[in-house]
Amino acid sequence: MDRLLSMRVFRRVIDEGSFAAAARALDLSPAVVTRLVADLEAHLGTRLLQRTTRRLAVTDAGAAYVERLRVILADIDDAETSVGAQTRELGGQLHIAAPPLLATYLVGPLIAGFRRQHPNIRFELDTDAWAAPVIEHHDLTLLATQEGYDGSIVARRILSVEAVLVAAPAYLARRGVPQRPEDLAQHDCLRLRLPGLRPKGWRLTRAAEGGEQAVDVPVQPVVWTNHAEALLRAALDGAGITSTSAEIAARHLNRGELVRVLAPWIVGRLSVYAALPSRKFTPLRVRAFLDHMTAQTQALLSAMEAGAPPPGPDGP
Repeated sequence: MDRLLSMRVFRRVIDEGSFAAAARALDLSPAVVTRLVADLEAHLGTRLLQRTTRRLAVTDAGAAYVERLRVILADIDDAETSVGAQTRELGGQLHIAAPPLLATYLVGPLIAGFRRQHPNIRFELDTDAWAAPVIEHHDLTLLATQEGYDGSIVARRILSVEAVLVAAPAYLARRGVPQRPEDLAQHDCLRLRLPGLRPKGWRLTRAAEGGEQAVDVPVQPVVWTNHAEALLRAALDGAGITSTSAEIAARHLNRGELVRVLAPWIVGRLSVYAALPSRKFTPLRVRAFLDHMTAQTQALLSAMEAGAPPPGPDGP
């Protein structure tokens, strides 16, 4: 039995949720995947998975074993990468998880330029609008959080942004331009659904003499979803007013596809973090992409502050 291959296959079955999905991801036949997991169970002398015709369940022993495997396999990959980096370019698979909006506007535009520098690195990008991503399952997990976030994770802050209100010119021509925050109650509002947040309204803030001024505006959203890109797409099509980061809206504002509403009011500040699994060593390929993402993001922010168009995927 190839024990290392069996370990990798078992971890993939857990991550994919089925033998068939793991077989497709690993480019193996389902029979081979089943046999390797069975061989591993025979070697360990315990059942790792409970198989029924309807579902696949992980036993207590299997759950404990796979968590240890993640660390062991990551350390093996790190050791090979560290040694190999002495004689060859960085390579291997880079597993990244990101919400759809960050995948589209942050990760996607960086891939081409990064792979020109490191052509042997392959990307596996998982996107979902989850509330609690499993950070241990990926090399890198991107999170957008409210300002002041203090989670117990290993993470690097990539950027901090302001959330602004935007709408398509066609919508504003049809419904009018709000002049005061209170006017939003009479408009079609498109809101992002976050865990624990009810669609009661927006809190708008702006800098004012002597401190920050805040206004709570009750709105009943015509669209309420956990998919930020769907809201942006709906706003571009003239469905109403939504909030998004100034950086994501920049290209649409520059092209005249969106117009900022109620400036200088904002609807909050967000930070984007790159979270890492809690393990001792970070693969070189992960550190390289983190550095690339940080540098390119800073270039974007600098260009915006200077009033220049956002840089392309290779930088300014």
